Amino acid sequence: MMNRLINEQDGRDYSAKPDFSAANGRENENIIDLTIPDNLAGLRLDQALAQLFPQWSRSRLQGWIEQNHVRVDGLAATSKQKVWGGEAICVITSPVESDQNHQAEAIPLNIVFEDDHLLVINKPAGLVVHPGNGNWHGTLLNALLNHAPQLGRIPRAGIVHRLDKDTTGLLVVAKTIEAQFDLVRQLQQHAVKRHYLALVLGNVEKDGTVDAPVGRHPVHRTRMAVVQNGKPARTHYRILEKFTASTLLHCSLETGRTHQIRVHLMSIGYPLAGDPVYGKPSPDPSAARIIAQLPRQALHARQLELMHPHDRKIMQWDSPLPDDMADLLQAVRNDPLLKQG
Repeated sequence: MMNRLINEQDGRDYSAKPDFSAANGRENENIIDLTIPDNLAGLRLDQALAQLFPQWSRSRLQGWIEQNHVRVDGLAATSKQKVWGGEAICVITSPVESDQNHQAEAIPLNIVFEDDHLLVINKPAGLVVHPGNGNWHGTLLNALLNHAPQLGRIPRAGIVHRLDKDTTGLLVVAKTIEAQFDLVRQLQQHAVKRHYLALVLGNVEKDGTVDAPVGRHPVHRTRMAVVQNGKPARTHYRILEKFTASTLLHCSLETGRTHQIRVHLMSIGYPLAGDPVYGKPSPDPSAARIIAQLPRQALHARQLELMHPHDRKIMQWDSPLPDDMADLLQAVRNDPLLKQG
């Protein structure tokens, strides 16, 4: 049965039908059939595929085109040929060597939900999601390969979005190529709902939205910032509880840029409590003393909602505050100098 992914706002059809039998008799290869949506008209084939398959690198997609693993309307294709919308595309995917080379490690996982298509993980603080930047072992990807070795055949071991190392909470992982393709489309269409709890420094006066592009900091290359040439990013925030020197916010994302919530809230003058990169010391001595008890940013992914990629049911999961954030909030509530006047 063909999965139909249709953007309700623009009506475009992102249909996909992966075939999990071996392609052309070769094991561990999958076939994905799709139709080029109209909004990609005029792009080169490799550019269109890069937007449709962000889980694969541009060089990998170009390699598949050169190896005749991509057909357009049943014919051999080239990277530079233009697409105009409506073309039938067939992509034969092959195993992802880079992820197969990562080591499976017996790292405990807090699994909130699992079936043949999805894994939902409640990530603790301190766990890096994907190897890189000096963290080549002890990551969520290493743990996933140990839990489900077949994930080695899926780009990024099925990871479709990330949480920062010291951000806690819910994260979804695809267990099949089909599910990953579907979840990536849902993320692109803003259909995956991600809700966070954030304790920020300062008195937020009213609910609001930060709509500002996020990109690499022009000077400090390990940091992100609001920059004119960054990628579009939008964060909604709502006041849940106010204190003398801080505010508890509910944040929801329309986009998922690196460090988005941390950068956006810092950009409007309300950095996350305890943030070692984008934060600052609280000017209130009582608040500074209590917040120092949390050695990380006070950010927790509390709720995740998406459409199941197989049966199309809307599913939702919730995660309670981890102990360190719960203890911090209780300490703030109990301090007579920090209660809202």
